[in-house]
Amino acid sequence: MTSAVKLIISGLVQGVGFRYFAYRHATALGLTGYVKNLYSGEVEIVVQGEEGAVQAFISEMRIGPRSAHVKGIKITPVTFDPSLTSFEVRY
Repeated sequence: MTSAVKLIISGLVQGVGFRYFAYRHATALGLTGYVKNLYSGEVEIVVQGEEGAVQAFISEMRIGPRSAHVKGIKITPVTFDPSLTSFEVRY
């Protein structure tokens, strides 16, 4: 079963390698989507793929890279987007 979610991650999550941390984990799990910084200081991630892999990805995002401090994650289900064929870092 496939799953697609949008994550809004708050805390000390910009300037600490969070986007590349997300990229590494998503590609290792075979997930598609994107990660980008928001002007609010949060990080937005849209991720989709096998439900178990998506849940494993979310677990890693709750921790983040070593220099980050994740305060919260808002998770919203989204419609699966077949045009997202890889996982990318957006600027």
